[in-house]
Amino acid sequence: MAASIKAGALVIYKKRPALALSVGEKIEIIDREGKSRKVRIKDIELLHSGPVTGFSALEKAGGDLQTAWELLAGETTTLPELAELIFDDFTPASALATWELVEDGLYFSTAQHGIAVHTAEQVETIKKSRQAKLDKKQAWTAFIERLRNRRLEPADAARMAEVEAVAWGKSASSKIMVELGLQLTPEKAHELLLKTGVWEMKKNPYPRRFDLHKEPQRHPVPDLPEETRLDLTHLPAFAIDDEGATDPDDAISIDGDTIWVHIADAGALITPDSELDLEARAMGANLYLPEGTTTMLPAKVTEKLGLGLQEISPALSFGLQIDESGATTNLQIKASLVKVTRLTYAEAGEQMDAGPLAEIWQVARRYRKRRLAGGAVNINLPEAKIRIVDGEVEIRPLAELRSRDLVTEAMVMTGEAAARFADENVIQIPFITQPPPDENLAGASWSEKFACLRKMKRSEVRTSPGPHSGLGLQAYTRATSPLRRYTDLVVHQQIRAFILGKEQQNYEQILEKLAMADTVSGHVRQCERQSNRHWTMVYLHDRPDWREKAIIVDQRGHRGKILIPALGCDAEVHLEKTYPLDTEIEIEVSSLRFPELEMFFKVAGR
Repeated sequence: MAASIKAGALVIYKKRPALALSVGEKIEIIDREGKSRKVRIKDIELLHSGPVTGFSALEKAGGDLQTAWELLAGETTTLPELAELIFDDFTPASALATWELVEDGLYFSTAQHGIAVHTAEQVETIKKSRQAKLDKKQAWTAFIERLRNRRLEPADAARMAEVEAVAWGKSASSKIMVELGLQLTPEKAHELLLKTGVWEMKKNPYPRRFDLHKEPQRHPVPDLPEETRLDLTHLPAFAIDDEGATDPDDAISIDGDTIWVHIADAGALITPDSELDLEARAMGANLYLPEGTTTMLPAKVTEKLGLGLQEISPALSFGLQIDESGATTNLQIKASLVKVTRLTYAEAGEQMDAGPLAEIWQVARRYRKRRLAGGAVNINLPEAKIRIVDGEVEIRPLAELRSRDLVTEAMVMTGEAAARFADENVIQIPFITQPPPDENLAGASWSEKFACLRKMKRSEVRTSPGPHSGLGLQAYTRATSPLRRYTDLVVHQQIRAFILGKEQQNYEQILEKLAMADTVSGHVRQCERQSNRHWTMVYLHDRPDWREKAIIVDQRGHRGKILIPALGCDAEVHLEKTYPLDTEIEIEVSSLRFPELEMFFKVAGR
């Protein structure tokens, strides 16, 4: 090879033609673009010994490609032979032209011992393949043009699936978005889908983004086991909930100086690691969305255990007393039978000045006084219930009612009692703790409450008890919603096993379940928050003349933070001047950015 390559030779380097300028230990070459380099002899292939003074001298001569191909079809030849047959001579120009025909690959291709000449059938196949690629390229170009002009056709929906995958958070790649110069984020994909009309503005992407869009697999529901239950049906019991609630899992009674909090006896029906337990663990908690609810357990479980759904309901009842200092004493936990009346918060509020609810309220106030003295933070910011009714968004602010405070206190005292009971009896359960804030929290105004909320630290799920600063308690667990939260179900399973003398789950088992349930339930909560905000924005979009009162709770320059009681949320507002905190202003929508879940407001009329 070295002996045959001389200065002026035509060579191939990395599948590109070049001319040899000088030959030594390495060969200096120059390519068509005029770039020179020194390369190893073994890295180049001799095409013609030349001499060639420059590429401009290699003018392609006329030849008879068709005749040469037809004569040699199906055979193997060499480059010099093929060049002579096509161009009647083997010169640097004909060598280069022949090499280019081989590289083109339609009629010829490189073979192990020379050049393979394709048959007519092979040529036809290659032509069809090239035409298909050309058609595909032209179709892609036309699609991108339609996309840029926002004029997609129905058939384009299949192409946009890759953009949807990015919007769902299931893919980090999209040829379409790269072509358009867009960042590969769910928000940018969402924006593109809205602009092109592939998605309607109402489309809620968050259930699918959190993998919560599918109906869970449902397993058969067994019958309740035969066991002795304490008959408490003589006590008036009340399940108090929002209007339209379908899963009542707690109720309250009073018997002399004993408060009874009855909880749906989920642990009696759902044993650890059973199919129903695994189903609930995979879901983590009920998913409450404006468009509907996905329950962590089959509806049949609620039918059997929901308090007040049958004339007589099975329950796990917590009987406790609250002494004059507000401390819980004399706890008893019983598998029971109860007769429950269901009430809305409004209906319960009408009964709180006399009768059983009035008595329970007096005890609850005493208990709350103790918690507040222990550092509990009472923050009641505006809330609202969001529902989709006949395709329309309905937002109903939740009124501040004593009945809500009553139920809250009853549930908290049950959680404290269950936590103390588990700790005293060395029962492994998930405890809920909350670290204290870095500074003292206090305030009664809206702005002070809002500031307190932002300074509070997140609660934590642990396997050992600890203080819960927000509730003002030294030990706490959630035990009152076993049909709706998996960690509550675990608490019931463990306490039930203890009081019945059965085997409990050990520390490692509880820890594993908590890790899984915490992750999944975290996704549930995020999905609920983001879905509620999405539908709030839809509500505003559909009401271009919307105006409402808002309360300024923070301001930094022209950027303000407001509470909107009518929507039960906070948002940002542009302020032209400085306002005293807690000033009430009238606002209207400035802009809505659905992909980012951002809504901005301005002072009405500005």
